[in-house]
Amino acid sequence: MPGFTLDILTLLIFLPAVGAVVILLLPRGRDELYRVVAFACAGTTFLVSCPLFWLFDGRESGAQFDVKVPWIPSIGASYHIGIDGLSLLLVLLTTFLTAISILASWRAITKRVKAYMACFLLLETGILGTFVALDLVLFYIFWEAMLIPMYFLIGVWGGPDRIYAAMKFFLYTMFGSVLMLVGILVLYFHQQAALGIQSFDVLKMLELNLPMHLQLWLFAAFGVAFAIKVPLFPFHTWLPDAHVEAPTAGSVILAGVLLKIGIYGFARFCLPLFPAAAQVLMPYVAVLAVIGIVYGALVALVQPDVKKLVAYSSVSHLGFVVLGLFAFNLQGAQGAVIQMVNHGLSTGALFLIVGMLYERRHTRLIADYGGLYKPMPILGTFFIIIVLSSLGLPGLNGFVGEFLILVGVFETARVFAILAATGVLLTAIYLLWMYQRVMHGPIERPENEAVPDLNAREIGMLLPIVVLCFWIGLYPKPFLERTEATMRALVARVAYEAETPVTVDQQGLGSQRISERAAQVGHQSAVSFTRVERGFLPPADAPRRPRAPAPQPARRGVPE
Repeated sequence: MPGFTLDILTLLIFLPAVGAVVILLLPRGRDELYRVVAFACAGTTFLVSCPLFWLFDGRESGAQFDVKVPWIPSIGASYHIGIDGLSLLLVLLTTFLTAISILASWRAITKRVKAYMACFLLLETGILGTFVALDLVLFYIFWEAMLIPMYFLIGVWGGPDRIYAAMKFFLYTMFGSVLMLVGILVLYFHQQAALGIQSFDVLKMLELNLPMHLQLWLFAAFGVAFAIKVPLFPFHTWLPDAHVEAPTAGSVILAGVLLKIGIYGFARFCLPLFPAAAQVLMPYVAVLAVIGIVYGALVALVQPDVKKLVAYSSVSHLGFVVLGLFAFNLQGAQGAVIQMVNHGLSTGALFLIVGMLYERRHTRLIADYGGLYKPMPILGTFFIIIVLSSLGLPGLNGFVGEFLILVGVFETARVFAILAATGVLLTAIYLLWMYQRVMHGPIERPENEAVPDLNAREIGMLLPIVVLCFWIGLYPKPFLERTEATMRALVARVAYEAETPVTVDQQGLGSQRISERAAQVGHQSAVSFTRVERGFLPPADAPRRPRAPAPQPARRGVPE
């Protein structure tokens, strides 16, 4: 169905941008009209994305609904887009949370509403383009396109220190972007020299047999950019400032979607393009992830500001996701994908609730609350469900992702799994303690006695999130089915490429060390990595293509 494919993907990406242009062309002073147009556009984009979930074939590991059109022929860049099991759920999460975020901005944003709504829709276009781009130039353009509207959302509509937070966010992200751009160019010219073709297509770059030293350098260049975006410890310091100063909807979309782009980048580029380097660097990445899990939880535990507490909880939760992805087995990989969605729902809802409290009391200090469940029983009920979801209570969505990740990591490295499990305990402590201090106990401040409960609009924002939390927690099968083939193929590629001899670099990092890592993670199915025109990765049960054995020079520093 090529015609439908072209329409649905291109429409999905650029419909928000068209809505932004329409808003900018509307006459001044029509704030209510700007809100209606923005929400209608975001809601329509979400409705357009919904059929992807039902039409997606979870048995295929490659890209579906793909479109490839020559764009800049002189350098081999193309408009190549498509979705697979990795990007499908993230696309749906983006369209869903964007609509919720615009609804959350209805009364919270009262100045420059026209520009605000336009920025938000442009941000959605950048995020969606990043998740579906299969050409590195196209990916980089959408990656950079996200930076500008998010910078303005923080810098114009943020809190008292918004300029500092916006500049910090901008500089961190730009630093990573420059490194990634250098890595893209190195890949391009190496491909031109090795294969004699000019292309930024990711599928063609999968054919490269990169030497080990080059894989390590390129993994570092791409990996730092993605680690900053996650953010992985110690690249996390921009995140609390950005979250605290951003408007409520900005925090929702930042935590719910933007942070996932870093993990998506690891899974989309670093692991399939540099699999041998990923195996060698896995212990170091895992150590940083575990530090982030424990550190983020401990810092969240002592926060007096409820919004900063939720911000540091993201550092801890996303450490889990990175750890699961680098377990290099199906359970960990699927757990990482589903946990990205879970974190977007639960943490996004936490930021919405914090924003609702702030709109009523104009404070974020936990000490200024207390006993709010009595005047706000509806909010209190939603609040405890989301808290339990975030800490991983069985029956809610957070448990599914965390359990799969811990199972996967336990198979690969038990010590990391045990250390990461302490983060689950700490999460329960700081979230339940925060909830108890905000919602229960005596009402010590008179202004807390008559705080209005949620209105219909606010209930409409939280209710769909709660429904999804229960759906994923009680019946995750539809979500896991759509990710299994893609993540199985990714895991098999890393393991297969690691077992295949590669060029030994000057530091003595040879195939023996990599094979030992591959033997630890294991895999059940062989995989062929000849390029498939429609697919990003071929099916995991495809036969291996024969490869000529690489020469085995002497290995220095590796015991025989």
